[in-house]
Amino acid sequence: MLPQLNKYNLEFPHPNEATKDGLLCWGGDLTPNRIIKAYYEGIFPWYSKADPILWWSPDPRLVLEFDDFRLTKSLKKSLKKFEYRFDENFSEVIRNCSVIPRKDQNGSWILPEIIEAYEVLHGLGVAHSVESYYEGELVGGLYGVAVGGVFCGESMFAKKSDASKAAFFMLIKHLKEQGFDFIDCQIPTPHLKSLGAKEISREQFLQKLYASRDKEVNFMPNPVPL
Repeated sequence: MLPQLNKYNLEFPHPNEATKDGLLCWGGDLTPNRIIKAYYEGIFPWYSKADPILWWSPDPRLVLEFDDFRLTKSLKKSLKKFEYRFDENFSEVIRNCSVIPRKDQNGSWILPEIIEAYEVLHGLGVAHSVESYYEGELVGGLYGVAVGGVFCGESMFAKKSDASKAAFFMLIKHLKEQGFDFIDCQIPTPHLKSLGAKEISREQFLQKLYASRDKEVNFMPNPVPL
């Protein structure tokens, strides 16, 4: 029986109690304290419109070590096309991401309540965005959640070729400068693997998370000069 969260208690089951698919529990709410607690424990929300709130801790887990990013010649050339900004247009980034379905879902998992919850996290300085602009127009970007020295990537979008990958590269450059340790890419995908992300076991991921989650680093206010 899949555990149901108590709305009056922020405690989660241990990630190792997840099903084979990585589903850990359901229910609860999307309050800032609960979501932050989830990321701190290596757990994240992911569900579709017809589902209750579902919480996941997959095994294997996809992570990106900064030096493993594959900067191709074509992407290196594309980097010069765009202007980059951090945290200037979070709401537009997450709304653009919501248009693109995740994995094999028929619709987006970024529902209105998810958008609202992460906008609150952004206001608290926990969720962040990286944005690519072309001739003044937002054409790509990504958003995620910072937990100590870990950046937990959530979703990205692109309206112009290489716009999201370029933003991802700039994120890595920025995170290295700020003293972060790695990016949690969550669920393995061919696209992220092609950029250099690798699969590790849940146990390995939790060890890395526990070693970094209390690290005192700031995503802002000193982004890498572009």
